[in-house]
Amino acid sequence: MQPTQIQTQTSAARPVPARGKLRRDRRGGFTLVELLVVLVILSLVMGLVGPRVLNYLTSSRERAATLQIQSFAAALDLFFLDNGRYPSNAEGLRALVERPTSAPTWAGPYVQQSEIPADPWGNPYVYRQPGQAAPYVITSLGSDGQQGGEADAADISNE
Repeated sequence: MQPTQIQTQTSAARPVPARGKLRRDRRGGFTLVELLVVLVILSLVMGLVGPRVLNYLTSSRERAATLQIQSFAAALDLFFLDNGRYPSNAEGLRALVERPTSAPTWAGPYVQQSEIPADPWGNPYVYRQPGQAAPYVITSLGSDGQQGGEADAADISNE
C-alpha cells in the first residue's frame, strides 16, 4: 500500500502532507545548520590564511625599508662625490633635498621626492655619521619606532 496524501477542505484547496512527511517552506533562506557550516568554513580559512597575509605584509614593509635605505645610500654617495663629504648629523637626510649652507658645490636634489619619506611604518629614518663599519648609518626603527626590538619591531639599517 502506497502512502497517500489526505485531502481536506481548506480555503486554498492545498493537499495536506501525509503524516511523517515534512513540508518544506518554499521561501528562500538558510537554515541554522547551513549558517553554522558556513561560519565554521570561514573561520578555518581565516585561521589558515590570516597569519600568512600578516607575514606577507610584514615582510613587504621590511623589503620596502631596505630598498629605501639603499636608495638613500646611493643618493648620499652622489652627495659625497659633489661635496667631498657626507652630510653631518645636523644636516641629516634633508641635505639630499635641500642645499646645506656648508655645501657650495651641492648639485641636488639627490632624491626625486621633495621631502624625505618616512619609513613604511610612518617613522622618520635615522641618519648617523660616522657609522661603525660605514661612513654613515641609515636606520628604520621598525614598527615600534624604538631603538632595538625583535620581529617586525626590529631595526633595519645599511650597517
